[in-house]
Amino acid sequence: MAENSELRGFLRSRRARIQPGDVGIETGGRRRVPGLRREEVAMLAGVSLDYYARLEQGRHLQPSEQVLDAIARALRLAEVERLHLHHLVRSTLAVSRSDDLRLAPLDAGMRLMLDSLQAPAIIVDSRGDVHAMNRMGRALLVGLEPMPSAAASHPRWLFLEPSTRELFTDWEMIARVSVGVLRETAGRYPRDRALHALVGELSVASPEFRSWWADHEVDARCHRPERFHHPVVGRLVMHVEALRLQDGERWLYTYAAEPESPSGEAIRLLGTWAATQDAQETNGTAGPAGARARPAHKEE
Repeated sequence: MAENSELRGFLRSRRARIQPGDVGIETGGRRRVPGLRREEVAMLAGVSLDYYARLEQGRHLQPSEQVLDAIARALRLAEVERLHLHHLVRSTLAVSRSDDLRLAPLDAGMRLMLDSLQAPAIIVDSRGDVHAMNRMGRALLVGLEPMPSAAASHPRWLFLEPSTRELFTDWEMIARVSVGVLRETAGRYPRDRALHALVGELSVASPEFRSWWADHEVDARCHRPERFHHPVVGRLVMHVEALRLQDGERWLYTYAAEPESPSGEAIRLLGTWAATQDAQETNGTAGPAGARARPAHKEE
């Protein structure tokens, strides 16, 4: 049986980022490895050096929940990282619930709810596939499309569409979070063929993705402000909330601007523009969005 290379890479990367002084270990002289040594992690976790070494080598052991949690504490893992460690170990010990991430189509009620929202909103699964967007979501996230469009992958859009680097003022932060979400998903679905294909494609096409994927960082969706430089209405600051749907693998992202702020006014203008575009498309008279792309106001 092949070794668990994902587990090996993750544990080594977490060990390397912790300095001995951070966990109360005094050192003298130079050290040959960055961060903690294996024996120091084993000591902090209360396990034998041989056991921890074999686990870090990706051997197929069967550590208990308590042992994994002790190692997580020794490595100071965040909660999302602790869960990722459990997923990496368990993924090779039992038959996965499914080799691939498979989801039923969105029901009509969810689509109705999405379309009724006045704020920009999209539904994305754990692999980054976009299942649905409302009118304002399409207007805000220029170039991203829902399934079955070929442009329905949020990670591909971020890394392969050059315009996203202008659309997002903090593109690197958002792109790194996207990589971390894919890492977390890969820990739960290690044999998902579409995910493997996506990671391979982005690793070849994007040096940033290739470098950040090798860092083994994991992340989870969280609410955060995002700054935009939108081609139609200019600069925006939007608050983002991610709500997990009942299937556990899809997320509803909603974007909101502060009322009575320049961003609030800009998003109202964007809504008017989007409605006009829809009407023109219905009548077959819509022109290219870029022809009207013009910042509406200065940065807040």
